[in-house]
Amino acid sequence: MLLLGYDLGSSSVKASILNADSGKVVASAFYPREEMKIHAPETGWAEQDPETWWENLKLATQDVLNQSDADADRILAIGISYQMHGLVMVDKDHKVLRPSIIWCDSRAVEIGNKAFREIGSQRCLANLLNSPGNFTASKLKWVRENEPDIYERTNKIMLPGDYIALRMSDMVTTTVSGLSEGIFWDFEKDKLASFLLDHYGIDNDQIPDIVPTFSDQVRLSGKAAQELGLKSGIPITYRAGDQPNNAFSLNVLNPGEIAATAGTSGVVYGVSDEIKYDPESRVNTFAHVNHSKDDPRLGVLLCINGTGILYSWLKHNMVPSDIDYDEMNQLAASVPIGAKGLTILPFGNGAERMLNNREPGSSFGNLNFNIHSDAYIIRAAQEGVVSAFNYGMEIMKTTGIQASVIRAGHTNMFLSPIFRETLAGLTGAVIELYDTDGSQGAAKGAGVGCGYYPSFESAFNSLEKIKEVEPSLKNKDQYQEAYQIWLSELEKSLR
Repeated sequence: MLLLGYDLGSSSVKASILNADSGKVVASAFYPREEMKIHAPETGWAEQDPETWWENLKLATQDVLNQSDADADRILAIGISYQMHGLVMVDKDHKVLRPSIIWCDSRAVEIGNKAFREIGSQRCLANLLNSPGNFTASKLKWVRENEPDIYERTNKIMLPGDYIALRMSDMVTTTVSGLSEGIFWDFEKDKLASFLLDHYGIDNDQIPDIVPTFSDQVRLSGKAAQELGLKSGIPITYRAGDQPNNAFSLNVLNPGEIAATAGTSGVVYGVSDEIKYDPESRVNTFAHVNHSKDDPRLGVLLCINGTGILYSWLKHNMVPSDIDYDEMNQLAASVPIGAKGLTILPFGNGAERMLNNREPGSSFGNLNFNIHSDAYIIRAAQEGVVSAFNYGMEIMKTTGIQASVIRAGHTNMFLSPIFRETLAGLTGAVIELYDTDGSQGAAKGAGVGCGYYPSFESAFNSLEKIKEVEPSLKNKDQYQEAYQIWLSELEKSLR
C-alpha cells in the first residue's frame, strides 16, 4: 500500500509517495521549479495567492503519479505539512477573499505588541505561552482594522494547511497544533483563546471545527480527486505546520530531542514536557503534533527568517550565473574560518522574533575591497546564518532546551559541509543528518493517522541516518572568535 504526503512551503510544494511497508520513497516531485513568488505590496509585507499553492500541488501530484506509475487505488491516506502562521480568509462559498498574509509578513507586529501590553504579559504567557506578536490572530486583527469590507465577508479563517485540506474536501477544519501556532489556543483552559479573540473583536465562529492531528480528518471529494488524478474518498489523516512536521519526520517527539531546518528560513525546534516560555517571546512555544493536556509535548521554536533566502539572494545577485550551490559551497571552503573579518547579518526577510520583532535588515560588516572576493562573501553568509542560529539557541537555553544533538534532513543549507561544520563547531552540538524531508514526514503522519502504523516507533523503522558531524575541538577558538566579531556587528545594528 501507498501513502501520499505534501509539504507546502513558501518556495514550492513538494509531494512524495511512500511504500507504506518499507517506508521508502516511491516518487517525489516539487513545483514550481523556480521559487514561488512572495509579493510585497508594502515594505515588511509578504503575501501569496492560495490558488498558486493549489495549482503547484496539482502539478506535483501529477508528476509523482507519472514517475511511479502508481495505482491511485493503492493510496491509503494523505498527509499535509504546511508553512506556519499564514492567514487565509474565505467567504461562505469557500472563495478566497484576499491573498494569504504569510509567515514572514511583519505588518501586525505592533498590533500584537499592543495586545501584549493591554491584556498583560503574565496572562498572555501563562495562557498562550507567547505574546500575540506577529502571529495569525494579530494578522486577522490587522485585516479587521484595515480591510473591514473583506473582514465582514469572511465566513472562516484558516492556516495554509487548512486551506489545502479545504480544497481537497470542501470542509473547513483545523487542529489544536495549528491553532496554537496562530496564537488562538488557551493552554491553561485547553480550549480556544476566547479572551484574545474578544480583545481583538474577532468572532469565534470564524474559527474552523477542530480535528485531531492524527485522525480521519476529512475525505477527498470527487471534484478534488478529479483535479488531482486520485480516487475520491481517500482520507486526509494528518496535518501539521512545517516545523512540527519536520521534527516529526526526524522522529523528534520526546523531551530533549531537537530538530533543525535551514531552508528559506532557519529553525531549531526542541521538544519539552514542561510549560516553559521565553518571557520576551523571542522563541516560541506551541503544541507539538503529539501534544495532549494529560501528556504535554510542547515544541519550543527558534525561527530565523533570513537563512536560505540569503544564500539564494547571493546566488541570483552576486555570483556568476553559471555557478550552482555546490560550487558556491566549494568556493566557501577555499577561504579560512571567519572570512578574514567579513560578517553578514542575514536579517533581510521581515521582522525577526528573536530580535524582539525588530527588522535590522541584512548588512555586510568589515568589507575590504582588496581582500574579500565572492568566496569570502559566500563563506561569511554561511557563517552569518550559523551565528544567528547560535544567538537564538542561547535564548532557547533559558526555556530548558539544551542542544547536544541536532537532527536535520540532508537538504537545503545542510547540504553544505561548511554550514554543518560551522554549526557543530560553534554550538558544540553533534549534527545528525537523515534521508527524509517534510513531504515524507507528512506521508508517515498519514500512516499513523489512518492506523496503518500502530505506533510512532513503527513509522520510523526505516529512518536512515546518513551522516554525523562532530564538533571540531581544533577549530573551536576560531569559530568563537568569528562569532564575537559577528555579535559585535549585530549589537551595532540594534542600537
